[in-house]
Amino acid sequence: MTMTRRQALRAMAAASLAPAAWPLPGARAQGGPPPPVIFVHGNGDHAALWQTTLWRFESNGWPRDRLNAFNFTDPLSRNDDAVPMAGRSGTADQLRELTAVIAEVRARTGAPRVALVGSSRGGYAIRNVVVEAGGGPGVSHAVLCGTPNRGVFDWDANPGSEFNARGPFLKRLNGHDSDVIPGTAFLTLRSDSYDKFAQPDGRLLGRPGVPTGITAEGPSLRGATNIVLNQLDHREVAFHPRAFREIYRFIAGTEPRTIAVTPEAQVTLDGLVTGNPAGVPTNRPVAGASLEIYRVSAETAERRGEPVLKKTTGADGRWGPVKVAPTDWLEFVLTVPDHPVSHIYRSPFPRSSDVVHLRPARPFAEADKAAGAVVQLARPRGYFGIPRDVVLLDGKEPADVTRGVPTDATATLRLAAADIGRPVVGLFNEERIVARAWAAAENHVAVAELTW
Repeated sequence: MTMTRRQALRAMAAASLAPAAWPLPGARAQGGPPPPVIFVHGNGDHAALWQTTLWRFESNGWPRDRLNAFNFTDPLSRNDDAVPMAGRSGTADQLRELTAVIAEVRARTGAPRVALVGSSRGGYAIRNVVVEAGGGPGVSHAVLCGTPNRGVFDWDANPGSEFNARGPFLKRLNGHDSDVIPGTAFLTLRSDSYDKFAQPDGRLLGRPGVPTGITAEGPSLRGATNIVLNQLDHREVAFHPRAFREIYRFIAGTEPRTIAVTPEAQVTLDGLVTGNPAGVPTNRPVAGASLEIYRVSAETAERRGEPVLKKTTGADGRWGPVKVAPTDWLEFVLTVPDHPVSHIYRSPFPRSSDVVHLRPARPFAEADKAAGAVVQLARPRGYFGIPRDVVLLDGKEPADVTRGVPTDATATLRLAAADIGRPVVGLFNEERIVARAWAAAENHVAVAELTW
């Protein structure tokens, strides 16, 4: 008898994930090592977003070699899940890649089961592996953070979208009597009303006044432990310290000793340069990218001495490693053909990381080309919420940040030519970072990238 495609996927996942005997979910063998944790990023993202979460796990004694954040090759979803699009992935692609990562981690660590933690779309891949593809026996914990489990919208438009509650993907995922399976412990983390992808009105989807059919409860699962983190946004329910606490204690079965990140005496950094062709982010490595890293002043962003690293990436796209102090403020100068030269300013890295992944800035918009200098304030692990947050760029609230429900992770400031070379301060609540204005006419852009 010929197997269907779904049966083949289930058989593939079950074969690679079948475990040896293991305690019930939430339990841990006395004196045994903690389970490996695999962190699964969201739509258009990469593993670097888990950086602070990895540091917090390490600061609580979790072995670094049992913490795994990986990249989906093409992280952005298709318009129609069944129709291939260049540089984008479908749910079957993500199922295949996550299944392979689980098998590799189990083989490398010898662990019979792993814990999976997903942000947003990453939770779809987790549910697909655990529930639909028969991978539950190899997964002890499944944590879904801000995953739009009931969809981002429930309407006739976009019928093939994986985010449509009426589409085939979510109808299949949500078509059982329960959303969980015995033997795997499920946790969801969601916002109360601040998640841009769990809103009752279609305004944020470009259809104001049209009901989405979705509520703030959309990320919850029947049969799971469902926790609400008030006033956190779509990304923060995965990467905020409050989210870490819930993730950690659900997997470890105990409270974390610390929420803070414990600094290391010396820090080793490494990562990938990945692509952003035509504004479609991918995690495919970029060869031939040039990177220079400088130590800079925390107050003025002026360079302090010669570069600590100068490198051109090879076929694997890796740009490191480089050793720095946990007190060093850094400027990453990334040059990739067909993109602006990106001057990325970062606050000190308190701990080592091999997921310092870099993407070049998008080509300039028309408004950018007319400016003397362009400075961006970027927050990868959350959005800017005004008036929830204090957000200042060069001493003023950015005009391009939407008020109300947090929706924007980047703010852009365009300056006159007379401002070239001066420091520009970005402030988000208690986090402050300084960039320097570079000449847009010479195809340079400055990015003040927030860590927390």
